[in-house]
Amino acid sequence: MKVKSVDAPAHLQPATRGWYQSVVERWSLEPHHRMLLQAAGEAWDRLQQSRALLDSQGLTLAGREGVKVHPAVAIERDSRLAFARLIRELDLDLDPPAAADMRPPKLRSVR
Repeated sequence: MKVKSVDAPAHLQPATRGWYQSVVERWSLEPHHRMLLQAAGEAWDRLQQSRALLDSQGLTLAGREGVKVHPAVAIERDSRLAFARLIRELDLDLDPPAAADMRPPKLRSVR
């Protein structure tokens, strides 16, 4: 069965769009899986943005009451957790199945 080509969302970073496209090409994803994949890509991009900001500005900021943690630390942490959870939810860390069954595999917890 020929799978309809699905373009990666344009707002994702180029590397993330490439990753998204490679997953879509390897797996036959239902619309709700593609939504999870997009959310994972967005979380990854946000993680990279906050990482770059922290690299340039540091982990702390001077505040009125002294040194405080940079807000991007929480953004990085939350984005990292969101990405990991979305990837776990998609359960795509296995080799793709044979052409006969291209759906994402069942979660290990429900196999």
